[in-house]
Amino acid sequence: MPVSRRLATRLAAPSSICRQCLQRASVPAGPSRVLDAVRQSRAIPVQQQVRLQTTASTITEQIKAASEGSSKAYAEAFEDATSKKKMPEFTTSKAVGLWLLGSAVSVFGIVVFGGLTRLTESGLSITEWRPVTGSRFPANEEVWQSEFDKYRASPEFHLLNPHMTLEEFKKIYFMEWFHRIWGRVIGVTFVLPAIYFVARRRVSLPMALNIGGISALIGFQGIIGWWMVKSGLKDDLFAPGSHPRVSQYRLTTHLATAILCYSWMLVSALTVLRTRRLLADPAGALKMVSTLKNPALTTLRRSVAGLTILVFTTALSGALVAGLDAGLIYNEFPMMGLGLTPPAAELWDDHYSRKTDRSDLWWRNMLENPSTVQLDHRILATTTFFSVLSLFLYARRGQVAAAIPRNAKKGVNGLLHLTLVQVALGISTLIYMVPLSLAALHQAGALAVLTGSLVLGHRLRIPKHLLATLNRRVQIAAKSSGASTTAKKAAH
Repeated sequence: MPVSRRLATRLAAPSSICRQCLQRASVPAGPSRVLDAVRQSRAIPVQQQVRLQTTASTITEQIKAASEGSSKAYAEAFEDATSKKKMPEFTTSKAVGLWLLGSAVSVFGIVVFGGLTRLTESGLSITEWRPVTGSRFPANEEVWQSEFDKYRASPEFHLLNPHMTLEEFKKIYFMEWFHRIWGRVIGVTFVLPAIYFVARRRVSLPMALNIGGISALIGFQGIIGWWMVKSGLKDDLFAPGSHPRVSQYRLTTHLATAILCYSWMLVSALTVLRTRRLLADPAGALKMVSTLKNPALTTLRRSVAGLTILVFTTALSGALVAGLDAGLIYNEFPMMGLGLTPPAAELWDDHYSRKTDRSDLWWRNMLENPSTVQLDHRILATTTFFSVLSLFLYARRGQVAAAIPRNAKKGVNGLLHLTLVQVALGISTLIYMVPLSLAALHQAGALAVLTGSLVLGHRLRIPKHLLATLNRRVQIAAKSSGASTTAKKAAH
């Protein structure tokens, strides 16, 4: 404790220093909590000064005070930028992060509920698109009868439900009405807070652009939803005498935009919350960054990016299966009839070709032939499973296992578990001929696997602009600490 003794001795004998020196030493280069503590200590009796200054806890508290002073400077800089109507450099508001995360959860739920709407044949029960007045639920029997009359004019009623009663119609109507209302609620609860956060300068410019893009995508999604429903209300959009259904192409587009919206919200939320955490501890954040910059993780990072694209593609192929009711055939696994695949003549049926030269034979069968579509989904799902398994094994070997951060390691393990559950749900859904409960869980499982892949990818990378800011803040903290030390020496 030599430093403490010298400090106590100097503080205990202020009379040995002239007034002019004291005045000169009391003018620091900038505000410092350490100097404030020293000035206050001069008003304390000498014996109490000695007792306080000779304890190790006092030194620790002074160091902590200097650190808090640096954090206060950052907060004051942020408030200054806000008062000058400037957007912050980074979005670190916890409220923004939680709002984006809650919006993503809501989109996750509506995607699963949309699958139920499709499975219960409820999507075509409302034959009009009225974004404003359509939000009203039928209030009396007269309105119910009017809606039922409109449905009875649709192809689905004539070909599929000619004996449906009004009470049965009310059930499927509620499913579609609730799905549409949920979509409107998502739009309102996203756009209005977005306007508030941007107006209050709670988000950075890049995040403001992200929020604007998501808002536009939500509106576009509503248009695509009606475009999809409209395809099932006209006889000329499906084969004569066939099961009335919406176009599988439009259904897949509707799901794709919903998944993109969910992913965009999720990644934005994770970015805000992680940025807040990293900027609170720049030194610790730089240590994590140095770990992620290890060359051994480069291949792993690229593999996760490719895997995310594969999971997304597999989910879209599942939309084609749902749109064509392809899950109701070949309800066995891994066989498809007498072999692992149906006969070639069935997979590449001339019936689906619309050109005389049969140039569209292969792609129309892949997108319109239920047998080929189911086989495609099986191949993509199996490829996804083995890709995740390979990623898991790769992350546990040699240099990668030594370099991978702990949270990323947990992400790899979680992704494998989610994939195993999804495979079990997919096989069960097929074998039991697509029951509602298993089908809904299977669709939720697809989004869960995609979520695991996105979270893992997010944990393995840090934006370059954030890295530059971390370096700059560490330098500022070092200079602030050096200035505080200099001022402290001058004061004594």
